[in-house]
Amino acid sequence: MRQRGFLILMALTWIGFAGVAIAAVTITDDRGQEVVLNSPPKRIISLYGAITEVLQALGAGPQIVARTRGDEILPGLPTVGTHLQPNLEMILALKPDLVVQGGVKKGLIGVNRLEQEGIPVAVFAPQDFPGLFTTIRRLGQLTDKADRASALVQDMEARLREVARRVAGRPSSKVFFEVRYHNLLAAGQGSLVHDIITRAGGKNIVASPQKLVSFSLETLIQEDPEVYIIQKGPMNRSPQDIEARPHYDLLQAVKQGRVLVVEESLFSRPGPRSVEAVETLARFLHPDAGWGKP
Repeated sequence: MRQRGFLILMALTWIGFAGVAIAAVTITDDRGQEVVLNSPPKRIISLYGAITEVLQALGAGPQIVARTRGDEILPGLPTVGTHLQPNLEMILALKPDLVVQGGVKKGLIGVNRLEQEGIPVAVFAPQDFPGLFTTIRRLGQLTDKADRASALVQDMEARLREVARRVAGRPSSKVFFEVRYHNLLAAGQGSLVHDIITRAGGKNIVASPQKLVSFSLETLIQEDPEVYIIQKGPMNRSPQDIEARPHYDLLQAVKQGRVLVVEESLFSRPGPRSVEAVETLARFLHPDAGWGKP
């Protein structure tokens, strides 16, 4: 009888271990680091607004327990500093079982300390749509929302294909994307914005492979974009009216009234709404492509 009880106990123990093994998930983040969770996280701290948006879209919003000060999503949650300088003591006090970060280099110092304290940290820094899609799928794996992640990616891919169909064969306008006006800063080819411009049927005039590129007024006038996009948000809070700027009236984009002011959170934040940015820009660049109502 004792032997039978012992065998049953061993079997239950084995089943328990097997359950843990099945529940465990491992992904590789954008640092090339393995992130291992033995079970879906119940307390997530997001240090980047774009990732917060993805988590919400996947249905993992209720598991988020804190955000950064500049993150306007989930305003009722406590804040743990900024994405550049997260408050590590506050993060540790909240006892998260997963912290997600957006690849901000200055903030990676804090990431290292959190990992030393035994807290799993996943870093995602997508710079184009393929990178965004793998980010969504990996977050789906970590949060046990893989099916929802797959459905979200498939919907976004379908909408991008529809835009591609409509803009195919149409001439590509030369586009400049203003990240910041004073000390002019532009979106380079290493940015999600570059992918948005390209998929919308435009051509980014900034040839640099960098994400953000300092741009002189002289070079801007020389390149002479046909379309000028101004983002408005934390990096460009109160951009001056382009028609009031000295020498900007020399640009054909200004002469022809092809200036578009957009929300920074829509165009520069890689998340579920990034496809909406492509659709918005494609309608502006190619208004005759049979879009129907927005």
